Amino acid sequence: MPGTLFLIPVPLAENAAHKSFTPFLSATVNGLKTYIVENEKTARKFLKEAGLLRPQSELVLHDYGKHRRGQALAPYFKELMAGEDVGLMSEAGCPGVADPGAELVAEAHRRGIQVVPLVGPNSMIQALMASGMSGQSFTFHGYLPIDKTDRARRIKELEQLSSRYRQTQLFMEAPFRNNALLDDVLKNGQAQTLLCIACNINGEEEWIKTKRIADWRKEKIDLHKKPVLFLLYRA
Repeated sequence: MPGTLFLIPVPLAENAAHKSFTPFLSATVNGLKTYIVENEKTARKFLKEAGLLRPQSELVLHDYGKHRRGQALAPYFKELMAGEDVGLMSEAGCPGVADPGAELVAEAHRRGIQVVPLVGPNSMIQALMASGMSGQSFTFHGYLPIDKTDRARRIKELEQLSSRYRQTQLFMEAPFRNNALLDDVLKNGQAQTLLCIACNINGEEEWIKTKRIADWRKEKIDLHKKPVLFLLYRA
């Protein structure tokens, strides 16, 4: 029988380990010696913070970083197919959610391997929880177009989708382009549309606020190089 693939969530921010790791997660990592990771250095740090007792010299870490993607997946499944349990870790949050690890999870299902997701931080869900917007129907769109004309059109489309389906629209941007995206949302969005900005989730400077776009236009905030999620809702 093949082993089990455990999906191991990791903190979203520095100094957030105490908010992120459950006793069950700590017990799980202490039962594993093989991991598939995006970055070996940070993975080892996360495992230490999670309460790993096994000497790290005994660990086997398979690199699934950006330079390894697109290659054959079989090497990542050697231990699993031999009956050994393996952990999958992302760089932040939950593996497989807006994350390249989804490709490995899909391959695990194709191979008949049991997949077990562990409880942990997820920026999209936490932002939605705190937004006051609809949690009955929501969509995460990832990154919006970079071209300003295309992005303006997309923002208006998201408003229409939200109004038509009473659906919360979630999206994000590379941290160094956050301010430009916010400017475009405020410029192209309707005054009464609700906008939630969820900044530094789980971090020491975390803040999450929901206001009408008309009210956001009266404020000056700086989101440069900060992890941010944007949520739109138009009833």
